[in-house]
Amino acid sequence: MPLIANSALPAFKKLQSEGMTVLSSDRAADQTIRELHIGILNMMPDSALEATERQFLRLVGNSNPVAQLNVHLFSLNELERGEKASQHIDDYYEDFADIKAAGLDGLIITGANVSQPDLSQESFWQPLTEVIDWAEQHVTSILCSCLATHAVLQFKYDQLRLPLAEKCWGVYSHRVINKSHPLVSNTDTRFNVPHSRYNDVPPSSFADAGLKVLVESPDVGVHMAVSNDYYKLVFLQGHQEYDTISLTKEYKREILNFYNDHRNDYPVYPENIFDARTRAILDEYQQSVTAATNSGKEIPEFPEALISERLFNTWRDTASAVMSNWVGMVYQLTNADRKLPLMDGLDPQNPLDL
Repeated sequence: MPLIANSALPAFKKLQSEGMTVLSSDRAADQTIRELHIGILNMMPDSALEATERQFLRLVGNSNPVAQLNVHLFSLNELERGEKASQHIDDYYEDFADIKAAGLDGLIITGANVSQPDLSQESFWQPLTEVIDWAEQHVTSILCSCLATHAVLQFKYDQLRLPLAEKCWGVYSHRVINKSHPLVSNTDTRFNVPHSRYNDVPPSSFADAGLKVLVESPDVGVHMAVSNDYYKLVFLQGHQEYDTISLTKEYKREILNFYNDHRNDYPVYPENIFDARTRAILDEYQQSVTAATNSGKEIPEFPEALISERLFNTWRDTASAVMSNWVGMVYQLTNADRKLPLMDGLDPQNPLDL
């Protein structure tokens, strides 16, 4: 699905350099393919703002080429931002008021960093709920990632997330438990998904809300679920959009937090991503960081170059398939009055019949 560069967002040039098809607005105007409009509410903190853009743009841009794709990025003013991130948003993001006026076919809501145990106490809670209320009425499907899943479950279903004894952090094996749903069409029945969270919504809460679980893990619980109409709300607890290096960069940030006294303990490894040789390199690095901390010296350089070639992505193909299925589902349901080739298991005239 070709992306349309409908702004000067730097991520478009980055993705084009990776080989993705990105059309200028002028070229797109010459095409006869129907356009699809997908919104991305990016609530991620400054350090991950632009990386999250690229990750989701890469996934939707690699989805099934049934339409030209216009992506509309926006954020919430209530999220605390530094000067650089604020300028980036001012330069390249759209206002929610303009998005409401123009309309969307689908909406993706990212995760966010939080400071309160009760999400309703966060500064962004009220504007986020306004976006969710509007989208439920005017958008074909809403895809919620990680924290967004927890927020929607609390707001719409009164299901509160539960704090974990330890951070759920790593790459974990999952299995498809509802193989008939079009979102998991043509995916492996067992696949990996990265997770990074301190809280969880257990399977019992999804059941109490009347939601349909599609993918779960014996180690970390539910990854994917849908609302009882099977398409309006899609919930993901994991981060299928993550790059190969994403968890390693999070690990690096946590080491910096330790060095700068923003956490008391040295971080443990994310699970299932580092082999024995990589762990040996990082163990040696920990000793250097600890020595630098005790002596007041500068933190040594993180050995990213040494370990990056030893990292492997075991989730990208399935993540691309799921996103392709979601975009295809949005396209078909948005165009239910037109004669379109159907996804397996989906009848746009009767989407509940699955």
